[in-house]
Amino acid sequence: MNNYVLTIPILIPVICGLFLFAMRRRLVTKRRLAETVAMAGPAVTFVSAILARFDGESLLLWRLTDDIGLYFRMDDLGATFMTLFAGIWLLVGIYALSYVRGDRSAVSFLGWYVLAEGPLMALACAGNLMTFYAFFELMTIFTFPLVMHDGTPEAINAGLKYLFYSVAGAFMALFGILLLADYGILGEFAYGGILLADVSSHPGVLYGASLLIIIGFGTKAGMFPMHSWLPAAHPEAPAPASAVLSGVITKSGVLGLIRAVYYLIGPDLLRGTFVQKTWLALSLVTVFMGSMMAYREKLLKKRLAYSTVSQVSYVLFGLAVMDAISYQGAMMHVIFHAVIKTGLFLAAGAYIHETGKVRVDEYGSVGTRMPVTTWCWTLLSISMVGIPPLSGFVSKWYLATGAMQSGPGVYAWLGPAVLLISALLTAGYLLPFAFRGFFPEKEESGEMAGAGGTDEGSRIVTDETGAGSRIKAGAGPADADPDPKMLVPMLILTAVTVMLGIWPMITEVL
Repeated sequence: MNNYVLTIPILIPVICGLFLFAMRRRLVTKRRLAETVAMAGPAVTFVSAILARFDGESLLLWRLTDDIGLYFRMDDLGATFMTLFAGIWLLVGIYALSYVRGDRSAVSFLGWYVLAEGPLMALACAGNLMTFYAFFELMTIFTFPLVMHDGTPEAINAGLKYLFYSVAGAFMALFGILLLADYGILGEFAYGGILLADVSSHPGVLYGASLLIIIGFGTKAGMFPMHSWLPAAHPEAPAPASAVLSGVITKSGVLGLIRAVYYLIGPDLLRGTFVQKTWLALSLVTVFMGSMMAYREKLLKKRLAYSTVSQVSYVLFGLAVMDAISYQGAMMHVIFHAVIKTGLFLAAGAYIHETGKVRVDEYGSVGTRMPVTTWCWTLLSISMVGIPPLSGFVSKWYLATGAMQSGPGVYAWLGPAVLLISALLTAGYLLPFAFRGFFPEKEESGEMAGAGGTDEGSRIVTDETGAGSRIKAGAGPADADPDPKMLVPMLILTAVTVMLGIWPMITEVL
C-alpha cells in the first residue's frame, strides 16, 4: 500500500535546506528568518517521524529493473532509528543556532545541516538494500561540508578524509552486495535473513561478501581499520557537526550492519564462521584501541572522538555475538550512546565557544564558572563509564551477559574483560575533567582569567598540534554558562540519560 506519510520526514528537511541555500545572500541580513527556517525543518521532521512510525507502511519510489526497486517501508527497527535521529537532530539544531551566530557562513552551515537530515531519515525507512545504499551515499555527500565549514586547511583535509573513508567503505559494501545479488539479497528486508538460493555450494562467496559488507558499513561506525576519519574530523568540525557525526552519523553505519546481517544474510548463516570471529576481533580491537587513544589524548574534542571509536564498537561487538541478549544490549547502547555522546560534544563545544581553550589541561576551575555545563558533563560522563543507576550500565550489562552466555570460544570471557578494561579507561579520560573543573589544583586557580580573546569576528584557536576550533566573536573569560539555546539541549540530553538509566525499558517503546 502506498503511503506518502513516509515521504514527509524526508522531504521537509530537503525543502528547508534548499530554501536556505537559494536565499542565503538575502538571509545573511535576515538572521531571524534563517533561524526560523533552520528550526522549522528539524521540528516538523521530528513530529512527522513520530507520525510515520504509526501510519507509514510502504511506498514504491521507482523500479530500476523488474527485480530491483527503490522503496520505503516502515518497521520497528526503522521506527526506532528514525525517532532517535530526528530527536537528536532537533536538539543539536537548536544548539547550532546560537553556536554559529556571528559566523559569516552561518546560513551555509545551517543549510547543509538541515539538508543532511533528509537522506538520514530515508535510511531509517529504506525498504531494501539498494534503497539503503543510495541514501547512504547521499548522506555522506550532504554531511562532509559540515566538517569543512571553518575553511582552514586542516578542516578541508579532515572533510576530504571523511569523504574518502566513507565512500571507500560504501564501495566495499557495494561490492559485497553485488557478490550476493544472485542469492536474492536485493529483496525486501525481513528479520532473520532473506537469502533465497542455496549457498552451501559456494560458502566462500557468502563469507567473503559478508565480511566486505561488515567492514564497509563498519567504516561509518568507526570500526578498525577504517576508523581514522573520526579523530581527524571531530576536532576540525564545529561542535554541532561533531555532535551529530558522533551521536547520529556513526549509527547509520550500525543500522547498515543490522540490516545486512540480521535482515538480509541472516545470523544463522554466519554464526560460528570466520566472519563472526573476525568481526568480534575487529570490534574488540577497536574498543580497546579507542579507549587507550582517548586516555592519552589532550585535545578535548579529539579525546571524545576516540571515545566514540571505542563506544560504538561496544554496539558492534554486541551485534557480532549474534545472541538475543547481546543484541538487546547493542540496541540499548545505540540509544544510550547517541544521547550521551551528543550531550558530551555539546558540552565540549560550550566550553570552547565560551573560553577559546581546546586542551583538557586548560580547564581548571571551569566548574565554578560554568557550573550547569560542568554538571551536565559530569552526569553524562558517569553514564558513559557505566556506573549505575545511569543508562550506560544497563546496556553494558546486557552486552557482557550475552557474550558470557553465547560468545564463541575465547570471546565468551575476552569480550567482557575488554569491555571492563575499556570502562576503567573511560573513567580515566572523562571523570578527571569534571574533578579538575570543580576542584582545581592551587596553581590553576587563575588559569581561566586569561581565557579567550578580543579579536573582532570569529577566529580559530589553535594549539601546538595544529587542531583548531572556531569560537564566538570577542570571546572573553568564561564567567557563565552559555545562553539558553545552547544550554537547554544539554540539559534535556542529560535528563534523558538519567531517565533511561532509571527506566531502561523505555527503549522498548522506541
